Amino acid sequence: MALEAHSASAGRGDLVPGTTALDEPQVNVRVRWTTSVVLVNVGINAAFFGPIQVLLGQQAIALDEANKEAILALVTGCGAAVSLVANPLFGTFSDRTTSRFGRRIPWVLIGAILGVIGLLGLAGAPTVAAMAALWCLVQLGCNGALAAVTAAVPDRVPIRQRGTVGGMASMGTVLGILVGAGIAAAVGLDFVVGYWLCAAVLVLGIVPYLFVGEDQRLDPALRPAFSWRNFFTGFWISPRKYPDFGWAWLTRFLVNVGNHLVTLYLLFFLRDAVGFAAPEVGVFYLTGVYAVLTLITAVIGGRWTDRVGKRKPFVIGSSAIIALAALILAFFPTWAGALTGAAVLGVGYGAYLAVDFALLTQVLPSAASRGKDLGVINVANSLPQVIAPLVAFPLVYLLGGYVTLYVVAAVIGLLGAVFVVKIKGVD
Repeated sequence: MALEAHSASAGRGDLVPGTTALDEPQVNVRVRWTTSVVLVNVGINAAFFGPIQVLLGQQAIALDEANKEAILALVTGCGAAVSLVANPLFGTFSDRTTSRFGRRIPWVLIGAILGVIGLLGLAGAPTVAAMAALWCLVQLGCNGALAAVTAAVPDRVPIRQRGTVGGMASMGTVLGILVGAGIAAAVGLDFVVGYWLCAAVLVLGIVPYLFVGEDQRLDPALRPAFSWRNFFTGFWISPRKYPDFGWAWLTRFLVNVGNHLVTLYLLFFLRDAVGFAAPEVGVFYLTGVYAVLTLITAVIGGRWTDRVGKRKPFVIGSSAIIALAALILAFFPTWAGALTGAAVLGVGYGAYLAVDFALLTQVLPSAASRGKDLGVINVANSLPQVIAPLVAFPLVYLLGGYVTLYVVAAVIGLLGAVFVVKIKGVD
C-alpha cells in the first residue's frame, strides 16, 4: 500500500480541509509523516531498552553485586508501575488538548523532556532509591510520549493503511531496541555514558515529529465537558460493553507477559547459564539477530495483512512462534540455542507488533477518546513489566531456574494466541 497521500488538495500536509480531529481519516499519510513516527519510536525505545537490557543491570552490579537481581526487579517493577498510570493519563490529556499545534505533539515534547531529565539523573544516581525514582521519571515521560504518538496513528491513518504504518512503527520500535543495546555494548561497564547517549538518541528521535507531525487541531466546541468523576471512571472500559476491546487487551497482555519473562534476565542468563564471557556484548548480538528478523517480518506482515484484510490468523501464528522461542531458550541454554531463540523470537514478534496494532485500532470504542483508549491498551504493555519481575524472581531462584522461567513464558504466550479467536468484529 503506497504511503503517499492520494489528494493534492489535502491542505496542510495530509490534513483535509473541512474535516475535524474526530473524523475517520480517509487520505493516506505520506512517507515523511510515517518516517517521523518511526523516529519517535526509535528514540523512545532506545531510552527504554538500553537501560532495561543492560545499563540498569550494570548499575545494579555496581551498587550491590550480591543483590543485583533483586535491585533490577525492584527498579524495573517500580518504573513499570508508573507506566501503568502514564499511558492512559497522557492519552487522556492529549485527547482533550486544543493547542494550535494539535492534540498529540505537545505531549510528545513534554514526555521527551521528562525522559531526558530522568536519564541524565540516572547517570549520577548514588543509591538504589535514587535509581528507582529516576527510572520512574524516565518511564513517566517516555510512556507519555509513546501514548501520544501512538494515538496519532488512528487520528491520521485510514484503516486500509494501518497494517503498513503499524509495521513501519514497529520497525522503529525494533531499531530503538537495537540502538539501545548497541549503546550498552559500546560503553561496556560505563553505564554513565550509556545513559547520556540514550538521552541524546531520545532527543534526536522526537525532533522531526515536532516539525512534520501536523496534528489536526481539536475544536474546543468538540471537547466534552470535564468532570473528575468522568475523568477517573473513563479509564475503565467495560469488557461486557466492548468485548472485542476486552479480548484484544487480554491477548496483548498475555503475549507481553511472556515476552518480558524471556527478556528480563537475558543479561544474567548469558552470564550465569550460558557462560558467555561478555554478556553485555552477547545481549547486543542477540538483539541484532532479533532486530533484523523483526524488521523484515514487521514490514512484510503489515503489508500482507492490509492486502488480505485479515488480522487474527497473523496474530495467532505470531504468538505461537514467540512461545516457541521461549522453549528453545529453556531447553538449549547454549550460545547456539540463544542465537536460534533470538531469531525465532524476531520472526514472531515482528509480525505480531505490526498486525496486532492494526487489529487494536479497529476495536477502539470512540474516536473522541483514542488517546485514552490506546493508553489503556498500552497498560497491557506496561503491566507485564510489573508482573514479570514478580513472577521471574521466584521461578529462577526457587522453582527450577531458567528452564522453568522460559517454559512458563511459553505457556502464557500461547494463552494469548488462544484468546484472539474470541474477537468477533475483526477477521
